[in-house]
Amino acid sequence: MSEYELREVEGTIHFDGPMATKGFKFNKMCYSFNSEENRQAFRDDPEGYMETFQISEEQRQAVRDKDIIRMLELGGSIYYMAKFAIIFGWNMQIVGGMQSGRSTEEFKAYLDSQGRGKNNG
Repeated sequence: MSEYELREVEGTIHFDGPMATKGFKFNKMCYSFNSEENRQAFRDDPEGYMETFQISEEQRQAVRDKDIIRMLELGGSIYYMAKFAIIFGWNMQIVGGMQSGRSTEEFKAYLDSQGRGKNNG
C-alpha cells in the first residue's frame, strides 16, 4: 500500500468528495456559526435557521436529536461539529463519549486510564 492509499478504519466515517457534496448546505450552515450572532439566531429559532439553509429533513432530524454521529453520516464535517458542541453547551468529553459509544463518565474514565485525563496534562 502506498502512503497515499486510503485505509479503512473501523468505526470512522470517511469524509470525501461525495460526502462533501452531500453535506454542502449543512456545512455551509455550520460555517455560519463562526458568528455568535448566528449561533444565537439558531438558538432562538432552530427550525427557521435550518430552513434558511435548506438542509435536508434527515439532517434537520439529526440536529433536533443532537446526534453528532448521524450528522457526520449525512455529510457533516467533523470540524463543524465543534460548532454544535458550543451551541448545545457540550464539552469535548461529551462529544468524545458519543463518538466512542461511551457515556461521558465512561469516556472520562477511559481518558484517565490512558493518562490523558484532566489530572495528567
